[in-house]
Amino acid sequence: MNELIIAFGLFLFIEGGLYALFPSKMKYIILKLNSIENNQIRICGLFFFIIGFIIIWHFKT
Repeated sequence: MNELIIAFGLFLFIEGGLYALFPSKMKYIILKLNSIENNQIRICGLFFFIIGFIIIWHFKT
């Protein structure tokens, strides 16, 4: 459970840093999401999900 909390903290650290350093770029990226098809977002999310799973599985064993 400790690792999960640390991972969530790292996620917030990175996301917060991006919004703090590049607020106008992050707004542009969020607005750009409206023009992307749902299938493209779903495929990208699935890709990141699989890559994340592989990384976790590789370093956990």
